[in-house]
Amino acid sequence: MSNWLDIVDRANEAKKKLPLASSKNRVLAMEAMSKALIDNCDYILEQNKIDLENAVNITPVMKKRLSLTKEKLISIAEDVISVSKLPDPTNQTLEEFTRPNGLKIKKVSQPFGVILTIFESRPNVCVDIASLSIKTANVCVLRGGKEAKNTNKALVDTIRNAIKDYIPEDSVNVLLDTTHDDVEQMLMMKDKFDLCVPRGSKGLINHVVNTSLVPVIETGAGVCHVFIDESADLNMAYDILLNGKTSNPAVCNATESLLIHKNISDKVLQLLKEKKFDTIVSVHGDENIKKYLNASPVESFDTEFDDLCINIKIVSSIDEAIEHISKYGTKHSEVIVTNDDNNALKFMNEIDAACVYHNASSRFTDGGCFGFGAELGISTGKLHARGPMGLKEMMTYKYLISGNGQIRK
Repeated sequence: MSNWLDIVDRANEAKKKLPLASSKNRVLAMEAMSKALIDNCDYILEQNKIDLENAVNITPVMKKRLSLTKEKLISIAEDVISVSKLPDPTNQTLEEFTRPNGLKIKKVSQPFGVILTIFESRPNVCVDIASLSIKTANVCVLRGGKEAKNTNKALVDTIRNAIKDYIPEDSVNVLLDTTHDDVEQMLMMKDKFDLCVPRGSKGLINHVVNTSLVPVIETGAGVCHVFIDESADLNMAYDILLNGKTSNPAVCNATESLLIHKNISDKVLQLLKEKKFDTIVSVHGDENIKKYLNASPVESFDTEFDDLCINIKIVSSIDEAIEHISKYGTKHSEVIVTNDDNNALKFMNEIDAACVYHNASSRFTDGGCFGFGAELGISTGKLHARGPMGLKEMMTYKYLISGNGQIRK
């Protein structure tokens, strides 16, 4: 692809054409895209191998996040088909009414237009955003991290070649050689981009939110907590904790802090000791934690580790747990493990987060797990969208008003 400004201009041309494509053609494009990903598996994995060989300054967890396998690629391709089978959200009548003066008003769903997505590491984001965008008749411009440059190019080249017989190939675009200054310029271009969605580190997201003139949906960092209440089933609590921390520690819905009610702290910590939790995860805590586990001091409770590390704190009550989460959480996903329904209700009502769980892992905060097929991101804001953003959250709307000569007096 050529200069990034040319790519953005072509994306804006595609913005005019893509909504005119039939729902059937968009589905056919997605089916072709899915097949092409599998057919070009060897080429994509070859390019991914180059990125992995070049990735010398990233953690093993982040390297795993970057890595693709044939099985992963097949799963990603299958997800495209899942999205293609979802109901078409475009041009749906959301509301319809007639005013006393005879004006007929219809509220109709519409795509945003050109969506700029800035993300890091995970190449599957290319495919997720592309499939969701095609289904919703949005044009996507993808700006991934340099660590996945070759993989992202291979994926998007494959997608563009697959879709061009059904929809404009410029419906899906990738920016490969852009500098930080280029990105700063993009964030000022509200005439070229209708929406920006940053996905990545807390620093990246905060920078985009604080500087962009393009409207931004904040997909916040995830400082997620598990609070083990005094009535909790300890085996259940351990399973939820282990899943939340270790199943994929580099994602935003992973557990970063464990809060333990003081009345059962000895039992919980003894269980963690017996399970050798501190050999699986690097623990941070105070002297009370060190009595049972090998622990380093807590540097900050607002740390998103993105790694096999966790902060542990003993709290005196559910109120202290809620207060702690309110201070250090990022309004992403919070968990209480308890058999006390009143405490569960209190926690779920008082915690201000996109997703609040009772006796379940925060790892379920995901578009696929919510039945959305895939996700644009996980919004921690409160305007327009909150939590995993699927097809409906990628739509805006307009009003269509029909009259027979009415004028306002």
